[in-house]
Amino acid sequence: MTTVVYPGHFNPITNGHTDLVSRALNLFDKVILAIGTSRQKNPKTDLAGRIALCQEVLAEYGDRVEVEGFNTLLVDYARSKNTTFILRGLRTVTDFEYEFEMAAMNHALDPEIEYVFLPTSQECSFVSSTLVREIAALGGNIDKFVHPAVVKSLQLLE
Repeated sequence: MTTVVYPGHFNPITNGHTDLVSRALNLFDKVILAIGTSRQKNPKTDLAGRIALCQEVLAEYGDRVEVEGFNTLLVDYARSKNTTFILRGLRTVTDFEYEFEMAAMNHALDPEIEYVFLPTSQECSFVSSTLVREIAALGGNIDKFVHPAVVKSLQLLE
Protein backbone atom coordinates (compact mmCIF):
# COMPACT_ATOMS: atom_id res chain seq x y z
CA MET A 1 0.00 0.00 0.00
CA THR A 2 1.44 3.39 -0.96
CA THR A 3 1.01 6.28 1.42
CA VAL A 4 1.73 9.98 0.99
CA VAL A 5 2.10 12.54 3.76
CA TYR A 6 0.41 15.88 3.08
CA PRO A 7 1.85 18.32 5.64
CA GLY A 8 0.57 21.76 6.46
CA HIS A 9 -1.02 23.97 9.08
CA PHE A 10 -4.54 23.72 7.64
CA ASN A 11 -5.62 26.82 9.54
CA PRO A 12 -8.30 26.32 8.32
CA ILE A 13 -8.59 23.51 5.81
CA THR A 14 -9.93 24.91 2.51
CA ASN A 15 -11.53 23.45 -0.59
CA GLY A 16 -8.08 23.69 -2.19
CA HIS A 17 -6.66 21.33 0.43
CA THR A 18 -9.59 18.96 0.04
CA ASP A 19 -9.18 18.99 -3.74
CA LEU A 20 -5.52 17.96 -3.38
CA VAL A 21 -6.44 15.13 -1.01
CA SER A 22 -9.07 13.87 -3.47
CA ARG A 23 -6.66 13.99 -6.39
CA ALA A 24 -3.84 12.38 -4.39
CA LEU A 25 -6.13 9.43 -3.71
CA ASN A 26 -5.98 8.75 -7.47
CA LEU A 27 -2.22 8.27 -7.09
CA PHE A 28 -1.87 6.76 -3.61
CA ASP A 29 -3.78 4.26 -1.51
CA LYS A 30 -3.69 6.48 1.55
CA VAL A 31 -3.15 10.16 2.38
CA ILE A 32 -1.99 11.25 5.82
CA LEU A 33 -2.91 14.87 6.45
CA ALA A 34 -0.15 15.85 8.86
CA ILE A 35 -0.90 19.03 10.76
CA GLY A 36 2.33 20.61 11.88
CA THR A 37 2.98 22.95 14.72
CA SER A 38 5.14 25.99 14.14
CA ARG A 39 6.89 28.51 16.35
CA GLN A 40 6.36 31.17 13.65
CA LYS A 41 2.60 30.77 13.34
CA ASN A 42 0.05 31.40 16.07
CA PRO A 43 -3.16 29.71 14.95
CA LYS A 44 -6.49 30.83 16.40
CA THR A 45 -7.53 27.19 16.62
CA ASP A 46 -5.40 24.81 18.68
CA LEU A 47 -3.95 21.66 17.16
CA ALA A 48 -6.67 19.38 18.55
CA GLY A 49 -9.34 21.65 17.08
CA ARG A 50 -7.67 21.70 13.67
CA ILE A 51 -7.34 17.90 13.71
CA ALA A 52 -11.02 17.46 14.59
CA LEU A 53 -12.13 19.93 11.91
CA CYS A 54 -9.99 18.27 9.23
CA GLN A 55 -11.32 14.85 10.24
CA GLU A 56 -14.87 16.12 9.87
CA VAL A 57 -14.19 17.72 6.48
CA LEU A 58 -12.39 14.63 5.14
CA ALA A 59 -14.71 11.99 6.66
CA GLU A 60 -16.14 11.13 3.24
CA TYR A 61 -12.83 9.46 2.30
CA GLY A 62 -13.07 6.95 5.13
CA ASP A 63 -9.96 5.09 6.19
CA ARG A 64 -8.05 6.17 3.06
CA VAL A 65 -7.36 9.50 4.79
CA GLU A 66 -5.81 9.84 8.22
CA VAL A 67 -5.42 13.13 10.09
CA GLU A 68 -2.91 13.70 12.85
CA GLY A 69 -0.61 16.30 14.31
CA PHE A 70 3.17 16.24 14.36
CA ASN A 71 5.95 18.35 15.83
CA THR A 72 9.09 16.71 14.46
CA LEU A 73 11.13 17.10 11.32
CA LEU A 74 8.94 16.22 8.36
CA VAL A 75 11.39 13.60 7.10
CA ASP A 76 11.34 11.91 10.51
CA TYR A 77 7.55 11.99 10.54
CA ALA A 78 7.37 10.49 7.02
CA ARG A 79 9.78 7.73 8.06
CA SER A 80 7.63 6.99 11.13
CA LYS A 81 4.70 6.47 8.73
CA ASN A 82 6.74 4.10 6.53
CA THR A 83 6.61 6.35 3.49
CA THR A 84 9.05 8.41 1.49
CA PHE A 85 6.40 10.44 -0.34
CA ILE A 86 5.42 14.01 0.56
CA LEU A 87 2.59 15.82 -1.21
CA ARG A 88 2.54 19.56 -1.78
CA GLY A 89 0.21 21.75 -3.77
CA LEU A 90 1.39 24.56 -6.02
CA ARG A 91 -0.73 27.65 -6.63
CA THR A 92 1.85 30.13 -7.87
CA VAL A 93 5.46 30.51 -8.94
CA THR A 94 6.15 31.81 -5.43
CA ASP A 95 4.80 28.55 -4.01
CA PHE A 96 7.09 26.64 -6.36
CA GLU A 97 10.19 28.53 -5.22
CA TYR A 98 9.43 27.92 -1.54
CA GLU A 99 8.45 24.27 -2.07
CA PHE A 100 11.49 23.58 -4.24
CA GLU A 101 13.74 24.89 -1.47
CA MET A 102 11.96 22.76 1.15
CA ALA A 103 12.13 19.68 -1.07
CA ALA A 104 15.86 20.17 -1.60
CA MET A 105 16.47 20.58 2.14
CA ASN A 106 14.40 17.53 3.04
CA HIS A 107 16.11 15.51 0.32
CA ALA A 108 19.47 16.54 1.83
CA LEU A 109 18.22 15.31 5.22
CA ASP A 110 16.92 12.06 3.73
CA PRO A 111 17.84 11.21 0.11
CA GLU A 112 14.99 8.68 -0.11
CA ILE A 113 12.34 11.39 0.32
CA GLU A 114 10.38 12.12 -2.86
CA TYR A 115 8.11 15.11 -3.29
CA VAL A 116 4.93 14.92 -5.34
CA PHE A 117 3.80 18.35 -6.51
CA LEU A 118 0.27 18.85 -7.77
CA PRO A 119 -0.89 22.13 -9.23
CA THR A 120 -4.09 23.33 -7.65
CA SER A 121 -7.27 23.15 -9.64
CA GLN A 122 -8.06 26.42 -11.38
CA GLU A 123 -11.12 27.08 -9.20
CA CYS A 124 -8.95 26.81 -6.06
CA SER A 125 -5.80 28.55 -7.31
CA PHE A 126 -6.46 31.77 -5.42
CA VAL A 127 -7.79 30.25 -2.17
CA SER A 128 -5.54 30.35 0.87
CA SER A 129 -6.19 29.78 4.55
CA THR A 130 -4.91 33.28 5.29
CA LEU A 131 -7.37 34.90 2.89
CA VAL A 132 -10.24 32.75 4.16
CA ARG A 133 -9.51 33.77 7.77
CA GLU A 134 -9.29 37.44 6.79
CA ILE A 135 -12.54 37.39 4.82
CA ALA A 136 -14.32 35.59 7.68
CA ALA A 137 -12.95 38.04 10.28
CA LEU A 138 -14.34 40.93 8.24
CA GLY A 139 -17.76 39.32 7.97
CA GLY A 140 -17.43 38.18 4.37
CA ASN A 141 -18.99 35.08 2.88
CA ILE A 142 -16.54 32.16 2.69
CA ASP A 143 -19.09 29.45 1.76
CA LYS A 144 -17.58 28.76 -1.67
CA PHE A 145 -14.02 28.41 -0.34
CA VAL A 146 -14.46 25.98 2.57
CA HIS A 147 -16.58 23.11 3.86
CA PRO A 148 -19.69 24.12 5.87
CA ALA A 149 -18.05 22.79 9.05
CA VAL A 150 -15.24 25.31 8.57
CA VAL A 151 -17.72 28.16 8.10
CA LYS A 152 -19.38 27.20 11.37
CA SER A 153 -16.03 26.83 13.16
CA LEU A 154 -14.84 30.29 12.07
CA GLN A 155 -18.15 31.87 13.08
CA LEU A 156 -17.72 30.41 16.58
CA LEU A 157 -14.27 32.04 16.89
CA GLU A 158 -15.64 35.52 16.38
